[in-house]
Amino acid sequence: MRPAVLFVCLGNICRSPLAEAAFRAEAQSVGLTVEIDSAGTGGWHKGHPPDRRAIAVAGRHGVDISGLRARKVTAEDFRRFTHILALDHDNLKTLRALRPVDGAAELGLLLDFAEGLEGRAVADPYYGNEAGFEVTWREVEAAAKGLALALAHLPPPR
Repeated sequence: MRPAVLFVCLGNICRSPLAEAAFRAEAQSVGLTVEIDSAGTGGWHKGHPPDRRAIAVAGRHGVDISGLRARKVTAEDFRRFTHILALDHDNLKTLRALRPVDGAAELGLLLDFAEGLEGRAVADPYYGNEAGFEVTWREVEAAAKGLALALAHLPPPR
């Protein structure tokens, strides 16, 4: 079965679109064929593009996310995706509660794929300034590299 990864934060306008962008870039760079998407556990921003600051930071790193639109996690996501990765502990807890009985997706924290950041939440830049979005990018980019290696069954670099 081809891997399929869903990144999940609260509103799907900051952290999860950045995680989707970083992972798309990394998967492409290692030649990994994978389905990639992002969603939120809340539906407040449904249909909206990512936060302008998220669009800007992704663009500075060579990825255009302006066409993405926020959506809410659905029961079908737990059957469609092989991995659903939360960007923080609260969203992971919500995902566990939402998982349908027949939901087979592996649930976890994104930063568990970033060496030295395991068990941590991705920094939420929403209430901060542009610099916070750079911190978030660095975290999701590190995790994207580790996740791509894990899904491609490649050893980590030495």
